[in-house]
Amino acid sequence: MSDGGLWDWAVAAYAVPGVPEACLQLQEVNGQSVPLLLWAAWCARSGRCPDGDTLEAACDTARAWDRAAITPLRKVRVTLKAQILDMGSDARLALREQVKALELEAERGLLTDLEALAPPSTGTALPALDGMVEVARVWDRVVPRQALIALAERLPA
Repeated sequence: MSDGGLWDWAVAAYAVPGVPEACLQLQEVNGQSVPLLLWAAWCARSGRCPDGDTLEAACDTARAWDRAAITPLRKVRVTLKAQILDMGSDARLALREQVKALELEAERGLLTDLEALAPPSTGTALPALDGMVEVARVWDRVVPRQALIALAERLPA
């Protein structure tokens, strides 16, 4: 795996057919943090093995970004998608695109903070699923194994 960094890897992963849908399932149905899962997959695939404290710190970081920026921006973006009485469509949709760009920047900020938490590579790649299951266990008591498998099967090497 070339090491262009987490952001580059996540952008490439999200461009793979089926990955956006698998991510949306994990986010909307299973309550998972997609950037956190992508970080865990990237760590595994690039031979980084976060310990328990690092996994907890990563979850804390993801929760902070989620509460302060990502979720509020996502709610505004979703609200602006539908027609709103007495609000012009062109202006509303233009604003929605700006909010969407801010949401993406917030996710990039989260990924930057998560990458800083990643330990150095051991050089031994692990399956993406292993990393995602580990972080999902810290994120929530219920590990959505089948949804994680669906995502892991689509992620690039």
